[in-house]
Amino acid sequence: MNKIKMIAFDLDGTLLTTDKRLTEYTKDVLSRAIEKGIEVVPATGRPLMGVPEEFFAFPGVRYIVCSNGARIINAEDKRTLEARLLPYEDAKEILAIFKEYDTMRDIFYDGRGYTEEEKFPKIERYFSTPAMIQYIRTSRTPVKDIDGMFFKEHRAVDKVQALFASLKEKDEAFERIRKLECEPSCALKNNIEVNAAGVHKGTALLSLGVRLGIRREEIMAFGDGTNDAKMLKTAGVGVAMANAALEVKNAADAITLSNDEEGAAVYIDSHVLGREGRRKC
Repeated sequence: MNKIKMIAFDLDGTLLTTDKRLTEYTKDVLSRAIEKGIEVVPATGRPLMGVPEEFFAFPGVRYIVCSNGARIINAEDKRTLEARLLPYEDAKEILAIFKEYDTMRDIFYDGRGYTEEEKFPKIERYFSTPAMIQYIRTSRTPVKDIDGMFFKEHRAVDKVQALFASLKEKDEAFERIRKLECEPSCALKNNIEVNAAGVHKGTALLSLGVRLGIRREEIMAFGDGTNDAKMLKTAGVGVAMANAALEVKNAADAITLSNDEEGAAVYIDSHVLGREGRRKC
């Protein structure tokens, strides 16, 4: 294995436990990696405003990749260093497809998420996990007429997303969208999120690596959702969680323990820091 100089990780289902906690053991391992001069980079599908504040305050975390690679953020001042946005006309076509189904649609501008006010009180129709419901409630701004807002703004977006009540409808919509000039993925079993063509977490990490003089072979990445698959393929070392989707496991070089077993921290501890780790994986 090449010397690792950057470690990137998804948050939900990867670094965070199911109840959205960053454990003390994981904090300790990340701090030890940073002390060794390794860039520790959260790489999430969440918008800027949905990233937990503890990552911005975490000593030594300098950069954060948001919205599946649409934005690279300076963690110190939350300034956007790079933005790769989904063009207006592409977003318009995708939002129209989403509207044909029983969905809760989200639009992301400038690191903020906006959702349909009408669907907001019915969020349990689209989520069953209390922690995820709470995250959506605290990270979205309800808008009475989301289509009207989109047409009024008339500009590129970070990404668009839809949460589906029916998995059959989600699969049908995904087949339609993947034929378009865009980058669709699924962080959750029942969602579709769409970025500009060629934009994903992996491309953002490579771009950040160029800024920092870090080669692809020196990047390690962890993930669980299908929006992490290309990141794991792109990185020099891609590690899937035990709870990851099959597509992600197939894209990975290695598989670690689940997020609730602190699998990312265990793998870093033993394979990067050279310690025995809390548990072998």
